[in-house]
Amino acid sequence: MSFKSQLLPRRSRYFRGQRWVNIGLRTLHLIGIAGLGAGFLYVGVDQSWRLYLLLTLLSGTGLILISIWNNGIWLLQLRGQAILLKLLLLGLIPLWPGLKLPLFIGVLLISGLISHAPANVRYYSLYHRRCI
Repeated sequence: MSFKSQLLPRRSRYFRGQRWVNIGLRTLHLIGIAGLGAGFLYVGVDQSWRLYLLLTLLSGTGLILISIWNNGIWLLQLRGQAILLKLLLLGLIPLWPGLKLPLFIGVLLISGLISHAPANVRYYSLYHRRCI
């Protein structure tokens, strides 16, 4: 089997219990985002936000890996590209802690826009210039 056929199967793959793994990862992700919000939006908060950043990055990476394993076409769709952009922005926070609030707000804006966008936006591929 070629790498392309592994990454882009004809039919999306799923594993037993995947829904519960996704629910667990999404719940951890929400806890991480809430902790980041508290750490970034309130003056005088200590560095405990770093633990929440790690939780957010790890749970988000888990969700990304499942999406790619299901069907790598996700990488070519705006929904996947937006999440990779969010991961990049979150990854920049330890490098530029002075920009943590604008980077975090950017992540929230992307999240809100993409998660509530219609399917023809979320499934659009810049590469193919159409929904896939």
